[in-house]
Order: sequence, then C-alpha cells, then structure tokens
Amino acid sequence: MLLVVDKETTNMDVPWIQHKEGQFAQAWVKLHGKGRVFYTGFGHRTELYWNPAILQFYLDAIQFACGDLEAPAEPQAPQGFTAIFDGKSLDGWSGDGTIWSVSQGAITGRTTAETRLRENNFLVWKEQVEDFELRLKFRLEGGNSGIYYRALKRGPHDDRRDPIVGTQADFDASGRWTGVIMEYLLRGVLAERGEKVVIDEQGHRQVVGSVGDPAELLKVYKANEWNDYTVIARAGHVVLKINGMTMCELDDHDPKRIARGWLALQVHVGPPMVVQFKDIYLRCLAPAQAGPAEAPSKEP
Repeated sequence: MLLVVDKETTNMDVPWIQHKEGQFAQAWVKLHGKGRVFYTGFGHRTELYWNPAILQFYLDAIQFACGDLEAPAEPQAPQGFTAIFDGKSLDGWSGDGTIWSVSQGAITGRTTAETRLRENNFLVWKEQVEDFELRLKFRLEGGNSGIYYRALKRGPHDDRRDPIVGTQADFDASGRWTGVIMEYLLRGVLAERGEKVVIDEQGHRQVVGSVGDPAELLKVYKANEWNDYTVIARAGHVVLKINGMTMCELDDHDPKRIARGWLALQVHVGPPMVVQFKDIYLRCLAPAQAGPAEAPSKEP
C-alpha cells in the first residue's frame, strides 16, 4: 500500500464513505502474473490535476505499470515487526508437504477426500515464542483451523493424539470457534468469543466482563474471504482481534499455563478444507518494557 486513510483524523461517518473495517487504501501497487497493477482513489476532483505533485504521482505510476520504473511491490512489515513468511516458499517452516504448500502468495493447507487426516496437522515456525504480537491474514474454505502459540510438541512416548498441543487462536467455517482461545487437549476452552476471563492461581476460570456480544462480534468475520487476525500475548494476558475487533481477552495466572512454546498453523481433521495465511508479521515483546496488552502498536 502506498497511501491509506488515517481513520483517527478522518470523519468516517459521512454517507459517501462505506469502508468501515480494516485499512482504507487510497493507492496501492501489486504484481500480477508477469504484469504490474497500480490503483488510486484520487481523481474525483478537478483541482487535483492542477497539482504538480499529483501529476508526478500519476506519471510515476504509469511508468511503474509499464515496467520503466522499479519500485517495491511486496507488502512491507509494520514498524518493529519481522516478516516470517516470504510469500514464495516455506523457508523457516516445517510440515507435511502433501498438506502444506505455497499457492498464490499464501501458505496453503489443503485436504481432499484422498488426503483425509487421521489427526490434526501442523506447519510449525522454526522459533519458539513467549511474549509477542502476531499479525496475519487468513482465509478459510470449510473445516476448522487455528493459530497455535506457546505450544508443545508431542514427545516420543506421549500418548496425546496430536503432534502439537497447547493454546490456539481458533477459527472455523461454522463460526462456533472463531475468536476463541482454546488450549486443546489440555485445559480446554479458556475464553469464549465476547468474554473477558480471569483464571486464578488455583486454575479456576471466571468470566469477569464482556468485550461485546458474541453474535455481533462474529459479523466482522468475512466467510471465504481474507480476514486479519491479531494475537497479543504478554505473560498471562492474551488478546485476540479479528479485523481490528477484540474477540476475547484472557488474564491467566494458572501455574499450568504454558509460558513459552512453538508457533504453528493448523489443518483440522474432518471434511476436505482449504486454509490460507499470508502477510505474517511477528514482533517479540520485552516484558520489562511493554505496556498493557490491550494497547498494542498502532496499525500501519
């Protein structure tokens, strides 16, 4: 993206602005096959064409589209974040190549009637995470998936069913698990969509508030389309966001909480499905320097 509207200083309630969620792009470039694409929302007002800077902007765009001007066309990591997917390969990730691949610039997990799973399958990032903020885009066609974090790998003599167990930012095609914090095969559901939860030192779970009506929160999720998922985890405080809307919040003081572990993407057992991930950015948070988890860095 070249230009986005600053929603904090723009009146987004006027009737001619219909864009309410995510970034409101006004100019962007991308590669498409062997060609290049440029888009801008500028040009509706006559006086723009009297502005030398705007005219230069259009000229540069035409040269870029024609291949006469080089410019970066790949998404750039937000300030302070590191891209952990290069958009081209699974470098840094490990998983079953019959399930996981890169397609159309996205990590793609796919099952078919011929590749039906007997246990959940995972693509695992090479480094463990502890306190972090993760941002990515995801798209799901059928089935169930999730983003595992601080997860544990199954040991050689472990009788747990899945190769990865632990906490996940969940989502699924039905909507039941979308925006839910689940510690699969361990403590179960930690926070449902819409809940603010505290787990005390004895492991007792208590709902102490709400971040919104679960049915209304689910409406921000766009089925079969690209969505933004943000996971902010600092010590026992975890916040999940989808398309900029807080789904749930957890404050976990249980000694059984996993403090550090693997980051992994999931394909769930069940009917054939496709899940895709792209624009995956990670930043590590230093506990001594970090502020409240509900106040992460501003979206770029």
